[in-house]
Amino acid sequence: MAAPSPTTAATHHRLLLPASTPGQHRGLAPSVLRLPLRATQAHAHAQRARLAVPVAAAAPAASTASPDAPATGAVPGKPTVLVAEKLGAAGLALLREFANVDCSYGLSPEELRAKISLCDALIVRSGTKVGRDVFEASGGRLRVVGRAGVGIDNVDLAAATEHGCLVVNAPTANTVAAAEHGIALLTAMARNIAQADASLKAGKWERNKYVGVSLVGKTLAILGFGKVGSEVARRAKGLGMHVIAHDPYASADRARAIGVELVSMEEAMTTADFISLHMPLTPATNKMLNDEAFAKMKKGVRIINVARGGVIDEEALVRALDSGIVAQAALDVFTKEPPAPDSKLVLHENVTVTPHLGASTVEAQEGVAIEIAEAVIGALKGELAASAVNAPMVPAEVLSELAPFVVLAEKLGRLAVQLVAGGGGIKSVKVTYASARAPDDLDTRLLRAMITKGLIEPISSVFVNLVNADFSAKQRGVRITEERILLDGSPETPIDYIQVQIANVESKFPSAISETGEITVEGRVKDGVPHLTKVGAFQVDVSLEGSLILCRQVDQPGMIGSVGSVLGEENVNVSFMSVGRLAPRKHAVMAIGVDEEPSKSTLTKIGEIPAIEEFVFLKL
Repeated sequence: MAAPSPTTAATHHRLLLPASTPGQHRGLAPSVLRLPLRATQAHAHAQRARLAVPVAAAAPAASTASPDAPATGAVPGKPTVLVAEKLGAAGLALLREFANVDCSYGLSPEELRAKISLCDALIVRSGTKVGRDVFEASGGRLRVVGRAGVGIDNVDLAAATEHGCLVVNAPTANTVAAAEHGIALLTAMARNIAQADASLKAGKWERNKYVGVSLVGKTLAILGFGKVGSEVARRAKGLGMHVIAHDPYASADRARAIGVELVSMEEAMTTADFISLHMPLTPATNKMLNDEAFAKMKKGVRIINVARGGVIDEEALVRALDSGIVAQAALDVFTKEPPAPDSKLVLHENVTVTPHLGASTVEAQEGVAIEIAEAVIGALKGELAASAVNAPMVPAEVLSELAPFVVLAEKLGRLAVQLVAGGGGIKSVKVTYASARAPDDLDTRLLRAMITKGLIEPISSVFVNLVNADFSAKQRGVRITEERILLDGSPETPIDYIQVQIANVESKFPSAISETGEITVEGRVKDGVPHLTKVGAFQVDVSLEGSLILCRQVDQPGMIGSVGSVLGEENVNVSFMSVGRLAPRKHAVMAIGVDEEPSKSTLTKIGEIPAIEEFVFLKL
């Protein structure tokens, strides 16, 4: 049999990581993952097909437009880009310098599938669904999908990755527009602009009814101090407001430079006169503002949301408005868009609403067009961009060997970040790998990326992958250092254990603080399954599956039974349990793996067991 070409070999010797999502910058230096030195000659081609090569580069270099390419006047040798929804002129001009551009708006699903086999790249907004059927219809030619905007809900990432198609987005161009809209809603709400306008147009003159409130000297709490949140803070400071913010990843130095104080979530909610939401919609933030949260707020608080509708429990907000806890709300986003015509929230007299206009300025739309055009062009050139939404390819043998350690690395990151308390932000993370392999025989960048993924994703809209991991950490002021401990023994197993430490932070579970003052978690892979083996100074052994309860207790008989009984009574299944202690009859840490998430009342019962000194529930 003839030897395969390099392109063919690379295709057969590589696998895809699960789909990930966006970074927020282009031009990040490639990250290369070398195969172990003992790789055989049979894998030589795969060794050359290194991790730094983006998905687009795995296809033949530059597609030649087919004879029946739909773009009139198509230039042979240039790739073809299908623009399926309206894009700004500046972005189209950039695309036309590099590619044959086919602007076909309003295509039906059938028409899109018919065209896609003639295209190397596809650019859409939110109105075009790019599902598995589109990738299958492309016949392997489609190499890049560009989403002109941030959200990628309309693109099937798993199918894109399976078909070797890179997905990129434009996450930065809308920042100023969204911040300005937030300020517009804040001021309009404070002075009842929308209600007074409607009243006057209805022939009324109700000056006394629409008396507003001043902004000077009022406290604005910004929940989510990223790009948009920080821009809102700058503008609010100019209005004379006192601005505080909560964001576990915000840089205290950057906040101070703007004149913003970072505080805990509790302090933000209980002291603010106005609360502006700028966090992503994640499992952790879904319905974050609920009945319990509203009950903690200052009576008469005012809410602004230009982030994601799902972060507010809309029924709870209506109740809070009716009771007077929330005086007013100004909303640009909703759980379901468009909301129902008879929505109690939308029709509420004390609510100002707009139809998701945060990014709707002429300038923002042009910025998005340029950003997505540059990202698509770069991807077609084979460049590695941090705006990549799905993961690049990895040599199959490397992924196969490191697969269980990849899972371990991400879960340790997720555990560590959930143990952090306070509003100071994470600044310093140290990762230690213990291995019998020489440094040249073990490239840990894949593992570092997964730890970064675990640290950042639970409280961020950024989905971290090998492309954007280092940049995502740097952007949030997180410095990740690595240390290797060389062990004696056989190098057959790539890693003995991984340890993650977060310095200079408080912990929700103080026993997770090691003797040197850092939150410390450590894990190993046993029989292919990741295990947590150390928390702080306590040795434990619990499978990292499902979710986890950590309890610090007095080391005495009956503790396992007491906690197990509480969980059993609430029908929570225990999958694993381990107890680590420093010395008999002193203190111990119990690690309990559970299949279901315990209710708040169940966790409260555990905390009420007399010998339990502290506990925390962690989602894996």
